[in-house]
Amino acid sequence: MQLTVLVDNNTLIDRYFLAEPGLSFLIEDENSSVLFDTGYSDIFIKNAHKMGKTLSHLDYIVLSHSHLDHTWGMEPFLRYLTELEIEQLPFSRPVLVAHPESLTGVTTDGPREIGSLISKEKLAKQFELRLSKEPQFLTENLIFLGEIPRANDFEGGMAFGRKDGSDEADRVMDDSALIYKTSTGLVIITGCSHAGICNIIEYARKVCKDQVILDVIGGFHLLNPSKCQLEGTLAYFKDLCAERVYACHCTDLASKIALSQVANIKEVGVGLCLQYKS
Repeated sequence: MQLTVLVDNNTLIDRYFLAEPGLSFLIEDENSSVLFDTGYSDIFIKNAHKMGKTLSHLDYIVLSHSHLDHTWGMEPFLRYLTELEIEQLPFSRPVLVAHPESLTGVTTDGPREIGSLISKEKLAKQFELRLSKEPQFLTENLIFLGEIPRANDFEGGMAFGRKDGSDEADRVMDDSALIYKTSTGLVIITGCSHAGICNIIEYARKVCKDQVILDVIGGFHLLNPSKCQLEGTLAYFKDLCAERVYACHCTDLASKIALSQVANIKEVGVGLCLQYKS
């Protein structure tokens, strides 16, 4: 399996790609191609083109959750497919995989909309939708986790606005992740980890029946975290003994520095390409 970072807050040094506060990974596993999140704008398409990567024949698009920095690239992706169709160029429509609540709007007291711009009904006209709270196997080794149980008491409790049609605070229960199974352990691939990065890893271990964690890559949602959350996360990662940790996107510098004391933290940016054997 090959994972390529198409969108992150940063680019790798001397790699002249575009960056934005968002996330998008391209995952290529033998004969399958999976786009994990679409970032905020169209730069995932531009960066992929510059890298020589094609997005015209994806098998799956997986959305980690509804927020703008992960789903608003869906609109330019639809334009991209429409223009291919107009020009009579070959393309395929991927299956869209997500939690059932990921295709809803989210209202806040600041920006009026931070959730999905395109409704489930409109997307259903463009793609086959596979919306599930349960884990789904996308390939023999790549798994969408569905809804993550929030088992510990130090993370996963923060709310962001309100889902459309609800007056209750949104705890982002749609937040999910991907897991890749290798012969030497699990690769954890996260979007924002609103469910809690430690909760995600523990659920991945349960679903895959494997305790060994090879790599963790993605957003950890450690943005000025509480003392309780940071200390709980540090204690967990100290015991985890993952080979490598690629904390990016919504992980602030102070949290990365703290994590570097207990984990093998690696640099992340647009252009990073990681290889794994199944």
